[in-house]
Amino acid sequence: MKYRELQRERSIALRDQLFHDPGKGIFFGKEREFVLQNPVLNLWEGIRYDVVDYFKRNNIAWWKGTNNDPTGHILSSQVACVNHLYFARMRKDIATTIIKRMDDEVKEAVVIDEGYVEFEFIGKKKYLHEKGFSRGANCTSIDAVMLGKLNDYSYRMYFIEWKYTEEYSQVDLYIPERAKVYDHLIQDKDSPFNLIPDVKAFYFEPFYQLMRQTLLADQIMKNREYEVSSYKHIHVVPNENVNLINRVTSPYFQGDNIHTIWKSLLKDKSSFIHITPIDLLATVSNCHDTISTMIYLKVRYWD
Repeated sequence: MKYRELQRERSIALRDQLFHDPGKGIFFGKEREFVLQNPVLNLWEGIRYDVVDYFKRNNIAWWKGTNNDPTGHILSSQVACVNHLYFARMRKDIATTIIKRMDDEVKEAVVIDEGYVEFEFIGKKKYLHEKGFSRGANCTSIDAVMLGKLNDYSYRMYFIEWKYTEEYSQVDLYIPERAKVYDHLIQDKDSPFNLIPDVKAFYFEPFYQLMRQTLLADQIMKNREYEVSSYKHIHVVPNENVNLINRVTSPYFQGDNIHTIWKSLLKDKSSFIHITPIDLLATVSNCHDTISTMIYLKVRYWD
């Protein structure tokens, strides 16, 4: 059975205990067992109403959400990202612990805008010149970003893309409108990419998304937003989701998995890190007052 199906069955089995919701919410016009009728219950109760307020205040779009509420889909990776990271927004100790887990050059976490974690980040300016420019919709967004001060007192940004049960098929997304936006950035002599046989190779998910996020991170660094002089692009994926990790959708690339292929395409291979949700938060339990969060994440996502 696929990882997505296993997680769906597991979450439905936990639904009454964990969400206190009967399911059968509407998704694409039909009742679904894996969709909550009260979508706000999809968020951990310790952060629930703060998250809704944060998204509303910052005009952030929820994936498949309505009326400023998140989706009721219990396998949403956006919801999973928020459930894993939102509790670190106002806790410097937790935020520092998380980024130190990814990077041993970190001295401490630093506030971005109004917290130590920001969600659906698009930067301050329209660097990629895409049509839209709104957080979470119609342009390249990063699920979450964090900022660290390094031991040499320079600043590094961490661009975190969260995956849960996603998987992709071989669909060619190359069209003139997209080519006009991204091709020149990919092929620029100062781009973050090595030479590749054909620029069209990037236009298959998940490489298409990784490409756009890398270009955005590179532009934010080059324009010294938040005084950053370097970045790390973090791809958070459960090891069990082999249908995502081991399926190479672009016919232009050869390799065992998406992570080794992606790293091979970068000039700075150290700028890309893949990690599991469990590994990312492995040392957070050493921080005070994190037991309830860790129990929730373990029961809902990790067991």
